[in-house]
Amino acid sequence: MFSLRTAVIIMKYYVFILIFGLFSCTNKKNENNNKDLKVIQKVIVIQPLGNFKTEQAKNIFAKIKTINSNVVLRENIPFPENSYYKPRNRYRADSIIKSIRNNIGKDSVIVGLSHSDISTTKDKIQDWGVMGLGYRPGKSCVVSDFRLSVRNKNQQFYKLVLHELGHTAGLPHCAVKTCLMRDAEGGNPLDEEKNFCNNCKSFLKAKGWQLI
Repeated sequence: MFSLRTAVIIMKYYVFILIFGLFSCTNKKNENNNKDLKVIQKVIVIQPLGNFKTEQAKNIFAKIKTINSNVVLRENIPFPENSYYKPRNRYRADSIIKSIRNNIGKDSVIVGLSHSDISTTKDKIQDWGVMGLGYRPGKSCVVSDFRLSVRNKNQQFYKLVLHELGHTAGLPHCAVKTCLMRDAEGGNPLDEEKNFCNNCKSFLKAKGWQLI
């Protein structure tokens, strides 16, 4: 027969084991939940097209790296053969993004960089000049600095890259005038755009973007 004191000690021991076991299970469950919540942003592939300047491409690469370390800068390639639109001496953006999306893996998104003018079909207009175009959501987009102002071209161009990458992540145009996802509506409001608005920023953070 156990003494009363021995019985109490044994009971305390089993209670401790039970509590420790429950605590361990809770910790493992929380760890698994944290793993599920962790989102890794897709690899961003920067693809200069035609005679796009190397230094400008490197500048975009460095800036993108601040919001996503998974970024790759490729060497220049020619514009896709079927993308040239001779009547207007420019390139079809829709043909470009359709072509370059086939050059990346399933966990990547590619952005083409162009100095040449680009265009697409808009409503009843067969060939509408644009600054950029991207699938929403999708794996590819293209941007051009042809229509940007000379004074703030580098700053505007980076905003344009972020805008089109935002589309590939799934963002639509935004009604906030200072948001980078604002619709250009045929103009160039980039100097008025400051950053992603809170709603667009929250959306991108959920996609793994490392935004402040």
